[in-house]
Amino acid sequence: MKVKKLKLETNFQIILNLNMNFSVSDHLWFMSIALEQAELAYKSQEVPVGAVLVSPSGEILSKQYNLKESHFNPVAHAELLVLTEGAKKIQNWRLSDCILYVTLEPCPMCLAGMIQGRIRQCVFGAYDKKGGALSLGYKLQSDKRFNHHFSVMGGIKHFECSKLLSQFFKEKRSNYHRRA
Repeated sequence: MKVKKLKLETNFQIILNLNMNFSVSDHLWFMSIALEQAELAYKSQEVPVGAVLVSPSGEILSKQYNLKESHFNPVAHAELLVLTEGAKKIQNWRLSDCILYVTLEPCPMCLAGMIQGRIRQCVFGAYDKKGGALSLGYKLQSDKRFNHHFSVMGGIKHFECSKLLSQFFKEKRSNYHRRA
């Protein structure tokens, strides 16, 4: 497998598998769609995380954003919602060769959901040092004890994704202090 590492201005790296069918511009395009979903979440007072599930041919199977607050559902993360909706669309829980784009590094629960869905790759935007599975050291996608493995690419549109999240939580904190 041919791999190339790109160093960003910060300490983050993007690791590209050069044997993929999708180009970097494809990844940027689909992450832009995930960002649009995150903006819808923001407007709905949900944590602004958006996700898109893409078929091997480039068809968008599902796009969603977090719905934890409005659905009173602790597992209504954007990633799990697109996995569920995508599987229903193709009438198969095996999402082989699909790519999941998400604006925030997946939590351990969502990463485990991706293993169960048998995706080919997860592409995420912002790193999450406090809740992201990879940042916390849980590399479930490559754990040899599981029967499915997939690649992960992080840092795509990192700054746009993290800016939206930072703005959301900054507003939440300022509103909280005003009520007190």
